[in-house]
Amino acid sequence: MQHAFPARPGAPQRKGQMMPAPTGYSRNQIALHWVVFVLIAQQFLFHDAIASAWDRIGEGAEMTFDPLVLAHVAGGALVLLFALWRLGLRARRGAPAPIEGSKLQVAAAKITRGGLYLLMILMPVSGSVAWFGGVQAAAEGHEVLKVVLLALVALHVVGVVYHQFVLRDDTLARMRRAGG
Repeated sequence: MQHAFPARPGAPQRKGQMMPAPTGYSRNQIALHWVVFVLIAQQFLFHDAIASAWDRIGEGAEMTFDPLVLAHVAGGALVLLFALWRLGLRARRGAPAPIEGSKLQVAAAKITRGGLYLLMILMPVSGSVAWFGGVQAAAEGHEVLKVVLLALVALHVVGVVYHQFVLRDDTLARMRRAGG
């Protein structure tokens, strides 16, 4: 019995058939990347509102409606939803092969990407457990994860800038226009 192997590790397969690695990201993958980017930026902009509301609730104050708190909570839920959607698309469609680089660069990119996906799930979950469950430990974990998220986003951006302007390999084009 002959087995079909994917073109690259982790490439999706359909009933024993090889699916070639896509040469670029799909329109949906690109749109979701930028929507999640905007949502994560919005989360940091509205952080003070939810932090103040959390402190007031901790002091026993009655919760009043604040649209910025709602935006933070809803934004977190959307980040989770879109991250899961992105992972589903990646599992079904695949992703283009990584840009060539040293073993260290390839490993750093893989760890950064994996960490970002993990945090796009853990941040909304820890925030929800803190906010809706009133769990202080979840709120503290959420704050720690925020610092890790900022570090990984910074590393991701530095990597893109390095590829785009130092190596001049047009890496950014992968997230600007769809490819096969």
